[in-house]
Amino acid sequence: MDTTFALQALSLKYVNDNYKSIGVKVENVPYELDEQVARYKLQSLGINIDSLTPAQVDYLDSWNLND
Repeated sequence: MDTTFALQALSLKYVNDNYKSIGVKVENVPYELDEQVARYKLQSLGINIDSLTPAQVDYLDSWNLND
């Protein structure tokens, strides 16, 4: 539940900071907030995840799923 509450709190802050550009509608939680909460949770458990190298990012970005 701690991750759920953290995501809700960060989402409320996001809405408060961006309400003028969001408008009145249902908005998905930005991926960056979800990832931030996940990293905080893993960090609290003493777990770190690797970051992709620039070459790995380029490779992943090169895939075109529409072909």
